[in-house]
Amino acid sequence: MSAMQRSTKSHPRKPGSQSALRHLNQQRIIECLLNGPSTQAELSRQTGLSTATVSNIVKIMQDAGLVSTEPTTSSGRRATNVRLNSNGAVAVGIDFGRRHLRVVLASLGYHVIAEDFIELPLGHQAEEGIAAAVRLLGRLLEQNGIDPTAVVGAGAGIPGPIDRRTGTVAQGAILPEWVGIDILHRLEEALNCPVFVDNDANLGALSEVTWGPHSGVPNLMFLKIGSGIGAGLILNGAPYYGNVGITGEIGHATIHEHGLVCRCGNRGCLETIASTTTMIELLGRGQETLLTPQDIVRNCLAGDSATQRVVDDAGLAVGRALGNVSNLINPEVIVVGGPLAGLGTLLLDPIRRGLVRHAVPVVGETTHLAMSSLGARAEALGAAALVFQHAGITGR
Repeated sequence: MSAMQRSTKSHPRKPGSQSALRHLNQQRIIECLLNGPSTQAELSRQTGLSTATVSNIVKIMQDAGLVSTEPTTSSGRRATNVRLNSNGAVAVGIDFGRRHLRVVLASLGYHVIAEDFIELPLGHQAEEGIAAAVRLLGRLLEQNGIDPTAVVGAGAGIPGPIDRRTGTVAQGAILPEWVGIDILHRLEEALNCPVFVDNDANLGALSEVTWGPHSGVPNLMFLKIGSGIGAGLILNGAPYYGNVGITGEIGHATIHEHGLVCRCGNRGCLETIASTTTMIELLGRGQETLLTPQDIVRNCLAGDSATQRVVDDAGLAVGRALGNVSNLINPEVIVVGGPLAGLGTLLLDPIRRGLVRHAVPVVGETTHLAMSSLGARAEALGAAALVFQHAGITGR
């Protein structure tokens, strides 16, 4: 992919400072080493840096556990071979959900080292979620024998809009308890490493064009259907953030003008029809135990007629909203993710019917609709990809 606009990030550097120059040079060396081990002399030729500069940066990277060195010979002369450590340089991806937390550890070669998932209480406070992330990350690092100094950065996804001017969670988040929180600063203090924050749907889109099968797609939309409904956009090969970062709020597109009042204050929004929260409310009437999205998937696949009807109605409504968006931006691919991804064609088929019905014929016919192959880990993988982007690493 082409160079992407980076998300809200910490540790701004002065372009001309020594630390910024050293950081840039380090990333140039990392990019070279992603293609395999190289001698310091080869790194000097590839990067245009002096041998002394390469030697100094390699020493810093070795002390940080990013690389390992070994003596070798090159053209009959003694040389130092440098290789990236498989687990030495680690990117962290964190997905904060309304009821869950997922943490992924990934190497700079786009390989998942480890991951874990825990449930969070509904309505949890930001500090509670952050503390849980710190504990889960610490456990993963310890279990896999990774020194915390090997973490080069952490990306985090939040189920709600992020104001890119301030780095705060904006009004409209599925986690209202987090609204107004300077999540970037809080995470940076807690994790003690560079932090990058974005909306979870944006990270879903990023994961599809980095980790997923759509790396060559310049115009892609990722639709996450969960407690809320949001979309991430890749336009002309780069994430699209709009003016202040509040984009992809397709869950608040009006479907029924006189429908239910939405949490945003409007009536008949897509979320009031097609979110998992609405589905659970419709299907849970008269039941003693609260349904989960996993119950919806299981019951629908088992042929429960009520569940299938609710899923079909939701899919048609989603397709209608996607038709309007597709008429505007004409994406090549729309990927559907979230906890209902296991429904496969049972959800995709009604979405496709709604899309074809409400889009301009040629747009509906040429827009490829797919279910995410990354499942529940898509957002966390996208968060790790934010770290890769910051390191200047855009491919596997």
